[in-house]
Amino acid sequence: MTKLPRSFYLRPTPRVARDLLGKYLVRLIRKRVLVARIVETEAYCQNDPASHSYRGMTKRNEVMFSQGGHLYVYFTYGMHFCANVVTGRAGKGEAVLLRAVQPIEGTDIMLRNRKHRRESNRRGDADLLILTNGPAKLCQALSIGRRENGMDLLGDEIYLLDSPKLLPSEIAASTRIGIRVGKTARWRFFIKGHPWISR
Repeated sequence: MTKLPRSFYLRPTPRVARDLLGKYLVRLIRKRVLVARIVETEAYCQNDPASHSYRGMTKRNEVMFSQGGHLYVYFTYGMHFCANVVTGRAGKGEAVLLRAVQPIEGTDIMLRNRKHRRESNRRGDADLLILTNGPAKLCQALSIGRRENGMDLLGDEIYLLDSPKLLPSEIAASTRIGIRVGKTARWRFFIKGHPWISR
């Protein structure tokens, strides 16, 4: 598999959000490689009242106005980080929220990174299905925080790998989760029936 090229990120944001499904998010931490498959995303465009960029550039969202292919990480609710893939040309202010991923490699590290929030099923075993099934959870598991804000996804610390494009029949779209405005846009995309999508 090869890294996604810059051109992948420079296309319309909803299209990028859909096409990110099935791609692989790679995170390098001290010689360890963590890999997760993207299974759920949400698109946020500049003319979208639910987007951080809707009212223009601020210190908090300035990375969102970078050229497509950078990582925009923001802090929310005073306790969580969320990771977004910046899309479009520089100055546009659009991004795709990574809502859920499936752990593929380095699961032991992901479990350790979330140990203070480790959840168990009725058998008392760590339940991998709830390890990375939400935007805050995946950031905790992959150790993505303030330091990673603005990273170039064509670099070597965090990047995305290509994979065969999913069939239209494998993808579902719905309205986005947890927003107060822009509720009619069907810009949440996920792999149908996938056990790791957020609930």
